[in-house]
Amino acid sequence: MAVFKERTGAKSASRHLKNPFPDLAAFDAVVRLLIMKNPLGCTSYMMRKKNHRPVEKVREMYTAKFVYRNPDGKRIGIGLDMYNSIEGYENGIAAVISNMANLAAHGGKVRRVPDADLFSVTLKCHDPERGFYFISIARDRVTVSSYNDDAIRQRVEAWSAGIPALV
Repeated sequence: MAVFKERTGAKSASRHLKNPFPDLAAFDAVVRLLIMKNPLGCTSYMMRKKNHRPVEKVREMYTAKFVYRNPDGKRIGIGLDMYNSIEGYENGIAAVISNMANLAAHGGKVRRVPDADLFSVTLKCHDPERGFYFISIARDRVTVSSYNDDAIRQRVEAWSAGIPALV
């Protein structure tokens, strides 16, 4: 079973993945699985007269990296664009690649570097007996934080051990 290393201070533990997610589709599949299947047994709750799902996204960030090269192939610039949704990420990539003014300003051709792209989603989970905790899934690691009982960390460890992409 994959072992999470606990951090000092507020209860938080993280584990780096042996192999980062190869692409956004694989990453999103794991996030959707956690939200839709709710394998950790989280429960819905009411707060401020609003019903909340057992597992819900509270933050997401997608970063695309670009390299600009002159006609000789020499790197003349780089760019990073960050988006708060998958749709924004995909549309933003197309916009950067087709932005002629940006290409002219750099003086070269743009090339996306998908292996350098970053993805992260933070999910809020409600445990009926132990309260709220957060799971952050990034391209290269999984973190469980703000938990008050080690049983939560152990449950997340067991779940992640059963997901091939999180090994």
